Amino acid sequence: MAGPLSHVKVLDLSRVMAGPWAGQMLADLGADVIKVERPGAGDDTRSWGPPFLTAADGSPTREAGYFLSVNRGKRSVAVDLDQPQGQAVVRALAARSDILIENFKVGTLARFGLSYEDLKPLNRGLIYCSITGFGQTGPRASHAAYDFLIQAMGGLMSVTGERAGRPGAGPQKVGLPIVDIMTGMYASVAVLAALARRTETGEGDFIDLGMLDVQTGILANQAMNHLVSGRVPQRTGNAHPNIQPQDVFPCADGDLVIVVGNDAQFVKLCQGLGAPALAADERFITNAARVRHVDALREALAMVLAGQSRQHWISRLEPLGVPCGPINTIDEVFDDPQVRHRAMRVDLPHPLAGTVPQVANPIRFRAAPIEYHRAPPLLGEHTLEVLRELGLEPGH
Repeated sequence: MAGPLSHVKVLDLSRVMAGPWAGQMLADLGADVIKVERPGAGDDTRSWGPPFLTAADGSPTREAGYFLSVNRGKRSVAVDLDQPQGQAVVRALAARSDILIENFKVGTLARFGLSYEDLKPLNRGLIYCSITGFGQTGPRASHAAYDFLIQAMGGLMSVTGERAGRPGAGPQKVGLPIVDIMTGMYASVAVLAALARRTETGEGDFIDLGMLDVQTGILANQAMNHLVSGRVPQRTGNAHPNIQPQDVFPCADGDLVIVVGNDAQFVKLCQGLGAPALAADERFITNAARVRHVDALREALAMVLAGQSRQHWISRLEPLGVPCGPINTIDEVFDDPQVRHRAMRVDLPHPLAGTVPQVANPIRFRAAPIEYHRAPPLLGEHTLEVLRELGLEPGH
């Protein structure tokens, strides 16, 4: 069955992570996504390795794992935007597209005659999503940005990492490009909202999406903690700033994560630990009290938990409904029975490697399940195919 976006055509002029993540999401949902890349080099992430995909004969390819993570389902067209012919191809593609995604610096595409204002006369229904580090306006609008920088500037690193005074204290970035990914997710929501509006008005739209805006927007409870109290949130390591106990605790054979979300779960935790007196301690009776006395709470729990293995405690706490579990490495994630059951790894045919592994889309439709038809493309793999669809020939 065709995907829910099988009627939608997307022109992906983006590189690296945020824009390509949005493009891959739309491709997973069935859209025809055409990725425009520089001849000879392609998306920057094609060279961001090792690791690189291994060919069927055992030799390395030029397909970096980074690129393979965000470009599934797309067709690659290699054209030079510096040349009039390349600009003409993009205009022809834009004229027949529903959505255009780009993440060039502010003003760059206007120099090529490919801004929203340039393309709107060709396609009044075009939804043009522009992703930049800082948005189209403001004192930093012309500045370049990457995920790491925005994690720092947007406050995320100030609340990530071990708290001051503890071993290893200091700000830390998240271990994956979370701002890029969230920007891609916001872009996906935005273009689909504009697409829904277009069914009512017939008009497209211009979407201005800045990564610093996104990072500020996802500060969530930490932002409101500050805005409500006037206090500046600090790093708390793995401990949750508002809910306790939610932390990492050492057991006899490794670390265990315990995530208690309410007072009833805390009572069950104490029951499972064989320490009912903790649930009756006035310092720990309510969540607010536990947050105020978090150091004493952690010490009391740590003394109990250190005496047994992780599996011992998991086998006692899970039946009581207390959320807990190990800290899995990436290989352990893909070997987890739940992850395996949910088929979160898929393998797609690949012209060089035979197959290429992919992380499945977590969305599960009942009526129109996501199907994966195309591996991340080789550079320019579909150039001739797409040019012929446009009625063009190479060099024209």
